[in-house]
Amino acid sequence: MKYTSTCGGVSNLTFEQALFSTGFVKDGGLLMPESVPVVSQDTLKEWKDLSYPELCKRIVPLFISEQEIPRNDLNALLDRAFSKFSIAEVVKVARLKDDLNIAELWHGKTLAFKDLALSCVGQFLEYFLKKRKKNVTAIVATSGDTGSAAIESVRGLEWIDIVVLLPQGRITKIQELMMTTVLDDNVHVMAGENSTSDDLDVVVNKLYMDQEFKEHNRLMTINSINWARVMVQVAHFFFSYFQVCESCDQTVDIIVPTGGCGNVTAGCVAKFMGLPIKLVCAVNSNDIVHRIIQNGDYSLTEVVHTWASAMDIQIPYNFQRILWLTSGKDTELVSKLMKQYDDTGKFVIPDDLLKQLQSIFSSYSLDDDGILKIMQKCWHDNEYLLCPHTAVAAGCHYERKSEQSRPSACIATASPVKFPEAVLKAGLTPQTTPQVEALESMQTKYILLREGDDWEKILREKIKSLTSAAQKSKE
Repeated sequence: MKYTSTCGGVSNLTFEQALFSTGFVKDGGLLMPESVPVVSQDTLKEWKDLSYPELCKRIVPLFISEQEIPRNDLNALLDRAFSKFSIAEVVKVARLKDDLNIAELWHGKTLAFKDLALSCVGQFLEYFLKKRKKNVTAIVATSGDTGSAAIESVRGLEWIDIVVLLPQGRITKIQELMMTTVLDDNVHVMAGENSTSDDLDVVVNKLYMDQEFKEHNRLMTINSINWARVMVQVAHFFFSYFQVCESCDQTVDIIVPTGGCGNVTAGCVAKFMGLPIKLVCAVNSNDIVHRIIQNGDYSLTEVVHTWASAMDIQIPYNFQRILWLTSGKDTELVSKLMKQYDDTGKFVIPDDLLKQLQSIFSSYSLDDDGILKIMQKCWHDNEYLLCPHTAVAAGCHYERKSEQSRPSACIATASPVKFPEAVLKAGLTPQTTPQVEALESMQTKYILLREGDDWEKILREKIKSLTSAAQKSKE
């Protein structure tokens, strides 16, 4: 398996090269497998009753050659990645009233679905870095959950530093403390004053596009721009499908809380692999993905602060991967559209491509009032607490139930434990764990990026200091 850019200027990369990429390569594109492996009906039937870890052991090797990571080594890495989850099955599906199926993907250390992929990515990084004995620096701008999961995946590792930028005050206190209370020497957290995650992405992307700086400091990313994240996430679409389908040729709706589109991109890959699913992008008031799917309008608007804060995004950077897949790998078209976006902040998807998108995706948008009402409804009907992001997906299920006879699964992206403010606003009682309660009394460590300061300069200086320290430690 080799990897190529969605914009056509980079190709023939190994999985290791894709793993250590900054995500956006020199032509401005994102990496994808040169060919998407197709799974037969017979194989789907063979996989139907597999546990989540065993299913990962079937899917992940389709994207990593035996020469890069031998199968026994890969299986051991996956076992180690899932060993810290709080339930043996790693993922489970809650079956509630009104045919509401909630795929709980949040049983990892940081109580978010990002742990599923990032726990594996951390193992892949350590595997290659131990061999190469070279330091890298990972930079992550987070809208809430990615930062803590990324930190957890690499904290304490010898050959990697991680710098995480978070939007101070725009995420929950628990989300913030899960990052700022990590004191490991290789973890560096920066909090942007009066910022959004899109603001922080702009700063980080400037460094990624500086080829000389990127190469000298061996920069990489482990957010959803990194192909390895998307690759591992493919597995939970297969698992969710198998949990609710009656037969392996039945179409199932998978309803996905959507922000930067990394998770739903994995669902799109699963679709192209032959999984009979219809994907539903469920968004909050930040509705760019809804507008794209409804009428092809890819244009920026101001980010709105919502209870579903991890979805407070108006730059769905992974969407170009979806454009590449649905256009038949038309790199010229993808490159043209993304250049138009870079120049003007918008473009309109051509009608023929929009029709193809709409054959795979539908969309749904729910505002803050709706989120709270769905949290209330699910609790009153089931005594089951939803996080605000999962509530967006559940709201979509309830609205579509009278129209659709197909079974569905709602992706639960995070535990409600992380969102006590939203739970209280809904008039419900927050849940907690001893680990979460302990965060309030723990020491914190972070750098405050003050409004008006030159954040790009501060980030550059920090990275240069990390590179210098790594070089001295190896002398």
